[in-house]
Amino acid sequence: MSPADAEVAEADRRFSEWMRGNLDHAAGHFHVTVTGDPVFGWRLRSISAPVDGPDGPRWLRVVSEQVQWAQGDWWSGNADANTVTGIRKPRVLDSVEWEIPEARRQRAELMTHVPGRPCSSTDALRTDIELPATWWAELRRSLGVISSTPTVRMRKDEPAIRKAVHDALGRSIEVREWETVHGDLHWANLLHPELGILDWELWGRGPVGADAASLYCYSLLAPRTAATVRDVFADKLDSESGRTALLCAAARLLHRTEMGDHPELAEPLRRLATSL
Repeated sequence: MSPADAEVAEADRRFSEWMRGNLDHAAGHFHVTVTGDPVFGWRLRSISAPVDGPDGPRWLRVVSEQVQWAQGDWWSGNADANTVTGIRKPRVLDSVEWEIPEARRQRAELMTHVPGRPCSSTDALRTDIELPATWWAELRRSLGVISSTPTVRMRKDEPAIRKAVHDALGRSIEVREWETVHGDLHWANLLHPELGILDWELWGRGPVGADAASLYCYSLLAPRTAATVRDVFADKLDSESGRTALLCAAARLLHRTEMGDHPELAEPLRRLATSL
């Protein structure tokens, strides 16, 4: 390990320990006890764990962000998603915030606990997963419920989407149809054997078919599962709006690969974009 890598690893270790302290602080505030190993989110910016308290099993999540960015739709997304009903998802029961002045702000959310196992330990699926037809039917139904839920929240507006696609792919697009979307649908956010949908920070209005397109792009390393996604959502993904959604998803994930996330997805994503 180079000195630079060692320095990064030590900084990550210290930040992880600090986040564990944030989780303990939040558990004390809500009078609950952590009962399982914590799970860290993207780049350690969040920490979550099962907890138990007077009202039974719950889930506790703490997110940390620089003060200037700790605001807007994404900051309150999980709580705002309480308006999405009729599907299996967590519901925020209480929240609290605190900050280190001029540094970072923390938000803790106590949620209902949705039993199940994540379909993948990472966003991208690397090996095919066998899921029953009933699971896929419930995913299809749940995305339909989300798409018909009214909201003024925006996942990302059209100028930002067009810029992202142009920067990543050199393509010009126009988003003609919009619907409400989960906004970050990938395999670590989906539970099985009974479907559950986690992580609602980014939900809001987005291109029609965005969720199906996101899941398809995150499946490209598992060809049989990718084919199933394409088949289940064929009416959305094979339409003009669906092709636009696929370009949007490919551009977003390519940006992530350039940041070092899932670099093995870059070539399949570029092949997909070329085919469109």
